[in-house]
Amino acid sequence: MEREKGPSHQAQPSQTTSLVELGRTFDSEIRTANVPVYRASTVLFKTLEEVKERVDAANRGELGASHYGTIGTPTTFALRDALAQIEGAGHSCRAALMPSGLMAITTLLLAYLKPGDHLLVTDSVYGPTRVFCKGMLSTWGVQTTWYDPTITPEELESLIQPSTRMIFLESPGSYTFEIQDVPGICAMARRHRVMTAIDNAWGSPLFAKPFDWGVDASVLPLTKYWSGHADVVMGAVVVREEHWLPLWKTVRELGVSVGGDDAALILRGMRTIEVRMQRHQQNALEIAHWLEARPEVEAVLYPALPSHPQHDLWKRDFTGSSGLFSFEMKRHSEGQRPTPKQIAAFCEGRRHFGLGYSWGGYESLIFPAWIDSLRSVKPWRGGPLIRLHIGLEDPADLIADLEAGFSAMAKAI
Repeated sequence: MEREKGPSHQAQPSQTTSLVELGRTFDSEIRTANVPVYRASTVLFKTLEEVKERVDAANRGELGASHYGTIGTPTTFALRDALAQIEGAGHSCRAALMPSGLMAITTLLLAYLKPGDHLLVTDSVYGPTRVFCKGMLSTWGVQTTWYDPTITPEELESLIQPSTRMIFLESPGSYTFEIQDVPGICAMARRHRVMTAIDNAWGSPLFAKPFDWGVDASVLPLTKYWSGHADVVMGAVVVREEHWLPLWKTVRELGVSVGGDDAALILRGMRTIEVRMQRHQQNALEIAHWLEARPEVEAVLYPALPSHPQHDLWKRDFTGSSGLFSFEMKRHSEGQRPTPKQIAAFCEGRRHFGLGYSWGGYESLIFPAWIDSLRSVKPWRGGPLIRLHIGLEDPADLIADLEAGFSAMAKAI
């Protein structure tokens, strides 16, 4: 599927325009605003020579080359093309699609690690990533070392072993939102010829550009802001061109594929992602500032706040902030933490905050952050954590809902 080229004198379109336009070109005499949804398992050919040419092109991972539905359709090719150009803007990148964000992570790790290899992973990583590394990846002979997300690149360098093949980053970290010095880590890793990958859930695609920071691979949970409507599960891995073939080979051998309907939903969500994320950011900042002034709150873990320990790193590397953050409950005057019953009273029965997993949709969510089993190097010693996803509702209504939650918590015994 070949993209139309504009006049050569035109400058490269801005990200705002690219989000609207990319992935909309396709081969058809009937032009519609959106690429059609292709549902296909069988692909038909005119000649055996055509079959051979298509298979060879698919083995190379060429965009648009398909001989079976698992390889792709015009709908999934359009999404792959758009993701590679948006996430990898200014760099030569390719994208592969997976049925979930977690499968994007696991496929990435399987593509580049083999028995006997060593992997460095931030201690603040997404919980299921930790489970996979300690479980299946370990049984296959890959050793994982967890590192404190706040250490310097020089300190992290001391953990590199002769068998280290990858550093897996997440910035901000899950639940506790530490910002890592990703450019510094990537520069250090490059000197050791160690691949770097990042879970770019929180800031992508608007507020974080990890390929500009130097990473080799970026994981995108498309379920989150890319979709934006809490109705589809999908993931993607975007890699630099030189890393493409091992990833594509793994995708092919595992039989990883997505359907055209889901790909079309991600493409649809992509068109409005900029205006949505700006509203998420605006609402989250207002509520984060309000929470900082609450007597029940010890700290708000939101990188955009000046009170955040790595706020300066966030300002250096990010262009904005999403709607996801946590806050720490303060201990009582007697030194006791809020009880599980009080935490339940705060979270349950809210009018505008749903109680559920995931985030990145239009709706606000609330959930306790139980992370005792999710830290190996730096256990959480603070008070109870509550994770909020701030949606597109009126922030005044959300604040009133949280205020009702504090009242309910105070009354719970």
